[in-house]
Amino acid sequence: MASMAQDVLPDLRRRPNRLPLLRLALVAGASTAILAAGQTGRLAAAPAEAVVPLADWLSAFLTWFSDTFQALFRALSLLLAWPIEQIRAMLQWLPWPTLVLTAAAIGQMAGGRRLAAFCALTFLYIIAIGLWEPTAVTLALIAVAVPLSALLALLLGIAAFLWPPIWRLLQPLLDLMQTIPTLAYLLPILALFGIGPMIAVVASAIYAIPPMVRAVVHGLQRIPPEIVESGLMSGSNRRQLLAWVLVPSAMPTILLGLNQTIMAGLSMVVIASMVGGVSDIGIEVYQAMKQAKFGRSILAGLVIALLAMTMDRVSRGFAGRSGDGEPVALATRGAALVLLAAAGASLAAAWAVPALRTYPEAWVLRPAPLLDAALDWFTVVSFPVTSALKTYTAYFVLLPLKIGLPQAVRPNVWGFEMSAAVTYGYVAVLAACSLGLLLARHWAPALGLGVLGIYYYFGTTGTPWLFTIALLTAAGCWVGGWRVGLVALLGMLFILLTGSWDRAMVSLELTAVGVAVSVLAGTAIGVWAALNDRVSAVVRPICDTLQTMPIFVFLIPAVMVFLVGEFTALVAIVLYAIVPPIRYGELGIRGVPPELTEAARMMGVTRLQMLWQVQLPVALPEIALGVNQTVMMALTMVVIASLVGAPGLGQDVLIALSRGDAGRGLVAGLSIAALAIVFDRIVQAWSAERKRALGLQ
Repeated sequence: MASMAQDVLPDLRRRPNRLPLLRLALVAGASTAILAAGQTGRLAAAPAEAVVPLADWLSAFLTWFSDTFQALFRALSLLLAWPIEQIRAMLQWLPWPTLVLTAAAIGQMAGGRRLAAFCALTFLYIIAIGLWEPTAVTLALIAVAVPLSALLALLLGIAAFLWPPIWRLLQPLLDLMQTIPTLAYLLPILALFGIGPMIAVVASAIYAIPPMVRAVVHGLQRIPPEIVESGLMSGSNRRQLLAWVLVPSAMPTILLGLNQTIMAGLSMVVIASMVGGVSDIGIEVYQAMKQAKFGRSILAGLVIALLAMTMDRVSRGFAGRSGDGEPVALATRGAALVLLAAAGASLAAAWAVPALRTYPEAWVLRPAPLLDAALDWFTVVSFPVTSALKTYTAYFVLLPLKIGLPQAVRPNVWGFEMSAAVTYGYVAVLAACSLGLLLARHWAPALGLGVLGIYYYFGTTGTPWLFTIALLTAAGCWVGGWRVGLVALLGMLFILLTGSWDRAMVSLELTAVGVAVSVLAGTAIGVWAALNDRVSAVVRPICDTLQTMPIFVFLIPAVMVFLVGEFTALVAIVLYAIVPPIRYGELGIRGVPPELTEAARMMGVTRLQMLWQVQLPVALPEIALGVNQTVMMALTMVVIASLVGAPGLGQDVLIALSRGDAGRGLVAGLSIAALAIVFDRIVQAWSAERKRALGLQ
């Protein structure tokens, strides 16, 4: 039995000798030489100013473009402002019972009674706390931005499907659009349209295009050939085949893309309104946070979260019904018609009795003072814990990784100075641990420990730029060949030559810590959920809820407890980026082939051995995809967290917004995108290579 199991079960504990000792010695020697050259001043420091003045070029181009086509953009602003104002006026004019009943009717059609109740309670909450007017502005902006984005995405997706060269051109552009931070989108739009609601509409329409374009292309490509052949045999020409066969067949996938477009549009509208000066629910949250009215910010943030969950569930409900291909049940349709009839009756009653049109002032709920008092109590009670956590993390993790141990270590904090003896001891311990891992033939952990030790000693800003570029380029070549290595090299050279290196390294430090905490905690939760169905039943709805919330909402709890600063940004990153490791951790463990686990049981392994020696190694490529998404989300949050004091490239974007310097902001956004693309390509290549090595691909 044991021999049969050994035949089935691969030896997952052994790793192929990917790094012979000679190659490892060359890597170590080159690294030592680069680090020594950096410390002795023989290697020039990263340029503080741009070698390639891309920011100036972009600013000059946008100025010329704006001046040349100013009349066109002003006309477009007036054209789009009219429907926004009409929708806002209509929403604010409708009686509150009509709004609640209409929301319930839409929920009933999309998902039945539970969703109807959820939609009704969402709108009732918004009205009851007195935030309907700013919410109506947000809904009006979304009502214009999302259809515009969906139409453009549908046309681009169809064109990409019909003409493959267009798709090859669009793919890298979509990758870039999805990695540029949200705030960076606002700079050129601000230059073209000026301050006003158009910033939110245009930025949201552009930002929300990529997910639906991908969904349209994916949906059209997955149509079975027999469906296409049936359309051709029916005598359809190319246009009829597209309109009557292909698009309807791909509609379930397209609607799922529309769901993502709606969520992306809501997220951007909330952020863009703060720059555009629009009095919507996003500016309500931001102003409450600036004034330290955290009770008010919680209530307004909950409005955004509930709107996001409502839109997500309704759009997914309609997409699911389209995918099933079944008509809406008679009872569901009847209940929706009853609710619509009740909404119409309430509208008529409001005309007869004007008092029914507005929500009674005496019924408005004002729990903000109670929330403020509760938060003050929590802050006082938890201060010893939160203060210690914030202080120790800042002094012993964030600061050394940013500026290095020689600058971070101080006797009043660490209890000793970073003398020569301490430095030699640090190097000796690091070398001994790395050597022990090498002797045990654990190449990757040994290299990882060595790299971590170098960055902890020198800091991301103090490590020579050539070392970082060489490290990422070598990693790309190692896991994905010369193409991935070239992408890494070009991406990092872009950051270096545009004068963004030091600020990018500060952002990288904060991102790295946030990703590490998110991956460790998230993967642990995901593995626990995979091994325990009860835990999974609790974790999944929480993850669903977190994924629907706009990114700005995650700043609220972090600021309430820790105020502003770099640690607050770290907490926001973890809250926002922890979902992918949970999902992919659970998916990876559950996706381990049953024959492997059965073979391991036949060999008599314990439960812990099963997890460490079988399930985790096989699930690692899937977990790596979660790490990849975590990096993308962390880099996005680093820029948003600049609103609460996060240093780095995000501050460049904020300064550019305040000064109207579109070129500087775009270069900072492109630098974040370059970091995201480099890590995306490396992690994706490693995951694919690992799957091939395990025979899972």
